[in-house]
Amino acid sequence: MGVEVRVEGLTKSFGRQSVWADVSLTLPAGEISVLLGPSGTGKSVFLKTLVGLFRPDRGNIWITGRNLPRLSERDLYEVRKLFGVLFQDGALFGSMNIYDNVAFPLREHTRKSESEVRRIVTEKLEMVGLSGAEGKLPGQISGGMRKRAGLARALVLDPEIILFDEPDSGLDPVRTAYLNQLIIDLNQQTDATFLIVTHDINTARTVPDNIGLLYHGHLAMFGPREMLLSSTEPVVRQFLNAQRFGPIGMAEEKDATELAAEAEAGVELPPLPPIPVQLQPSNGQPRRAERPPGQWCAEHGVIPPPGSFQSPAAPAGAARPRLVALHSDGEESPWQTR
Repeated sequence: MGVEVRVEGLTKSFGRQSVWADVSLTLPAGEISVLLGPSGTGKSVFLKTLVGLFRPDRGNIWITGRNLPRLSERDLYEVRKLFGVLFQDGALFGSMNIYDNVAFPLREHTRKSESEVRRIVTEKLEMVGLSGAEGKLPGQISGGMRKRAGLARALVLDPEIILFDEPDSGLDPVRTAYLNQLIIDLNQQTDATFLIVTHDINTARTVPDNIGLLYHGHLAMFGPREMLLSSTEPVVRQFLNAQRFGPIGMAEEKDATELAAEAEAGVELPPLPPIPVQLQPSNGQPRRAERPPGQWCAEHGVIPPPGSFQSPAAPAGAARPRLVALHSDGEESPWQTR
């Protein structure tokens, strides 16, 4: 079962270089959250700060009633056992086979017998689809398999919080799609709290329950997936549309001259694309954190982009989800996605 992570006013800098300031958000227990942002905005630094590898300059990180930045090294070591981390490159030991890589945390941090270790490692490798690859070295398997081996190692201590640092990095779109499905399935099986740092827009649009966007040293927005995917904020629209036009530039933020030139030329961001249906677990059983498609939009009176919540796998003539738009007078009027 996952636990809630509450971040309050977190600020981090390296010397005179500020990374981000006054970041506040809550990762709901058992839910999948994604953190987006242009390159260089400190997303990986945020993950390392959450797990206690970096100390913030200011702010609090509350987990199970404990404030991580205020803990002693000994207490912080204990809290870190709540975490599992999938690093960008898998961070596997090249001289160890896959079995020993996955078994390493159990041998390092527990007193389990080798028979118990074998049972757990076999179970985790099966969960990520690597049964039969135990004896191979990291250099003998594909990048996608190394990611899954790293994920098995992150799962081996049954963590309540799992951090994914750009899990799609170096993967082609097909392998990324398989990994996304695996993340959904693992969340259903473990009910752990997931936080994924990614640049992949398709991942952000189809996998999480919540999305956040780091931009220009602060958290531009964080909330339910439908809130971000229907947002009219220029920086959100630009990032989700992968457009050159808007406040984000090559050096993260455009200067006033560039923005004025775009305004004078009448350049407008295109409309947001339809909100897709969230990925479902492979076994067809709902996740605990799953919400009906369109629920957030209906509850907040937001009309999503046309064509939203259409499942590409839905058979012709299948019933569309019934949504409710709330008017300012409090009355309801039903509408359906198109």
